[in-house]
Amino acid sequence: GQRDPIGRLQQRASQRKGCVRRIHPSTLSVVFAIEFEGVSKSYPIYEKPGDRLTELITFNRVRRHRDFWALRDVSFQVKQGETFCIVGENGSGKSTLLQLVAGIFQATSGKVRVNGRVSALLELGSGFNPEFSGRDNVYLNGAILGFSAAEMDAKYQAIIDFAEIGDFVDQPVKTYSSGMTVRLAFSVAIHVDPDILLVDEALAVGDVYFRQRCMRKVHELRDRGTTILFVSHATGDVKALGDRALWLSHGRNQALGEAGSVVAQYLAEMSQKDRVYAKDHGEVAGPIIEDLEEIGREVEVSIPNIDHRYGDGRGEVVGIGLFNELGVPVQMLEPQSTVVVKVTARATTGLDLPNIGFMLRDHLGVDFAGTNTSREGYQLPPMRAGDIVAVDFHLELPELYATNFSFSPAIANGTLDTYAVCDWIDNALVVPMARGQQQIYGLVHLKCRVEVNLRPRLVVESTVVV
Repeated sequence: GQRDPIGRLQQRASQRKGCVRRIHPSTLSVVFAIEFEGVSKSYPIYEKPGDRLTELITFNRVRRHRDFWALRDVSFQVKQGETFCIVGENGSGKSTLLQLVAGIFQATSGKVRVNGRVSALLELGSGFNPEFSGRDNVYLNGAILGFSAAEMDAKYQAIIDFAEIGDFVDQPVKTYSSGMTVRLAFSVAIHVDPDILLVDEALAVGDVYFRQRCMRKVHELRDRGTTILFVSHATGDVKALGDRALWLSHGRNQALGEAGSVVAQYLAEMSQKDRVYAKDHGEVAGPIIEDLEEIGREVEVSIPNIDHRYGDGRGEVVGIGLFNELGVPVQMLEPQSTVVVKVTARATTGLDLPNIGFMLRDHLGVDFAGTNTSREGYQLPPMRAGDIVAVDFHLELPELYATNFSFSPAIANGTLDTYAVCDWIDNALVVPMARGQQQIYGLVHLKCRVEVNLRPRLVVESTVVV
């Protein structure tokens, strides 16, 4: 009985096979996968339920609502194979934009052009029927996208293996935890051969193990040329994944360009907003990021992520970046490679013994390793208020187990024994560690030289003749 609706959808999908758009990126003649041209989207807001009925019975001749504009005159283009990220505060229109790309809503004005099959991972479990089992929902989603039952049969095992929800696949989705729902939803989304993948903060509810697998899969899809629209408040992920980014503010384009640059502008605005709020409410705000273009391009002046920030405010970290020896930004750590951690800090008051450094943490938040200028035997000269210092830490990475690592930069004042933290930013930069050629036993593989001093005796088989 439950399979009947799915069967009907699959039958309709096979009947309209020629109408379903299945365009491989290599065969597309257009340059862009997604185009927004002056797009606006409004929603009617009613003061009371009866106002909606009044409009209905008067055929909208009597107006009883006001318009809420979720998007206003938004324009951008996304190239085929590009990873395009969207950042902004809650309520800025990010989810509405993705829903327009997915075809869930129609724009109030403007043009939206989408070229290719779209697979969307939007609101948690959206598109799932809670009364159907996980298995039925897999086939239901496939039917909606135009796949026949035979095609979904071929994909089914890969979907279930990636989701790892066990016997729950035959249980109603309404019995799933939020993590199990997103596991299955993500697995379906990436296994239906999308030309365009939409991801809207859904991975935030997943456990660390599954989230890492998802991020690796996103990198894999990116390498295969899949166009990705990625919405996230994790600015570290945006910088690691994104080719370009769009910053939405109150439904309007605030900034559009290279991901790192847009993220830096967004974080600077959020810092300014936090300072204004703290001042108005009598609280202590963290240091503010100001325009530092005059100090040169060789200095990093962006902070990808701020989980928590504290210190006495006598100095401030204004940037952290990760680069290879040629100065190219690094988005993934490679075992047995050399990287440069650039930390930029500024004194807000005089510092007689400034000390700049960072802490490296693993995915569990455990302090894995750390260093600073004093620890490395380099005593920085005193800093006056307004002085800026940029420090490059050249690290030779050993073979570490593959997981996410974060860098927490800091500036302090004083000796190693007695110092005061001026500014510390938890997990300002998060990057994954690539898997090495050999197995890692434990946390790290130490350089090792093997000598064999006693070899086993050779066993010579003898034949006994009777």
